[in-house]
Amino acid sequence: MLTQPFALPAAILFLLAIPLVLGLIPRNRFYGMRTQTTLSDDRRWYAANRAAGVAIMLASGVYGAVAMAWPYERAASDSIWTWGMHLAAFVVPLVAGLSVAHRYAKRV
Repeated sequence: MLTQPFALPAAILFLLAIPLVLGLIPRNRFYGMRTQTTLSDDRRWYAANRAAGVAIMLASGVYGAVAMAWPYERAASDSIWTWGMHLAAFVVPLVAGLSVAHRYAKRV
């Protein structure tokens, strides 16, 4: 699994998201979903970071499923397409999930 192009970043992001989901990270300027809205209120900070953490974990899981279903092999003739699919499977759910978390932070 770690031979896949985005396996290590996906695994690292998954692990970094766990404390966010569990609400272990207090408001700070270095780690978490840092927006003017979330930094202004503890309730918004924890709610938004929980949502962002779940989004990151789901995106990592989506990438893991794609990497297992369609493994990337450097020698294959369709490797550029497979690599592109891996990139999309990593980035699209991550951006979509974080966008939803950002909108959620504004509503809380």
